[in-house]
Amino acid sequence: MVTVYSLTALLFAYLFGSIPTAVWLGQAFYGVDVREYGSGNAGATNTFRVLGKKAGIAVMIIDIAKGYTATNLAYLIGMSVTGPQNSVVFVNYQLALGVTAVMGHLFPIFAGFRGGKGVATLFGMILAVNFHASMLCVLVFVVVLLLTKYVSLSSICAGFTFPLSVVFLFQVSIKSEVLYGMAVCILILVTHQKNLERLLKGKESKVYLFKKKTN
Repeated sequence: MVTVYSLTALLFAYLFGSIPTAVWLGQAFYGVDVREYGSGNAGATNTFRVLGKKAGIAVMIIDIAKGYTATNLAYLIGMSVTGPQNSVVFVNYQLALGVTAVMGHLFPIFAGFRGGKGVATLFGMILAVNFHASMLCVLVFVVVLLLTKYVSLSSICAGFTFPLSVVFLFQVSIKSEVLYGMAVCILILVTHQKNLERLLKGKESKVYLFKKKTN
């Protein structure tokens, strides 16, 4: 049911997502707009490349928090009274709020609608909707990143892990969550199209978490 409260929550979810963490942090502390360097995206990965680990980690944590907070607005507007936390109505509303936050990150009103790829915010949403599946995604992301040093490839693999895990491992019965998982795969592939092209050409940049690249 569409109410003033639900519409207000969706608005706040979009505004949460629209907070351009990478842009504001870069401009405030480094005098740099990260969108003018590297891949041109206002996200954690490009912040790692342009501003370094400290800035990248800060952006990643805040962007995850954006998705997590926006998704959990379902509690604040009383959606939990519709049934248990895994009820269809409750989960559907969580998904709607989370997707709205991700769209805010992709097209932030506070940064001229030029945002990032939404992976961190998307993870925050997954964390709120299905904690166990999200932890498995983290594991896959870390393992692939340590093995390949490619954040883009790690994000893609983690994205595909979510729908596979909710269907085959956790056997989630809520169809909207399964469909959402499939949509995650499509969104990640679309937003990482250029990364895929660079990966195939062997030109994708690597991220070294524990040591710098040596020649």
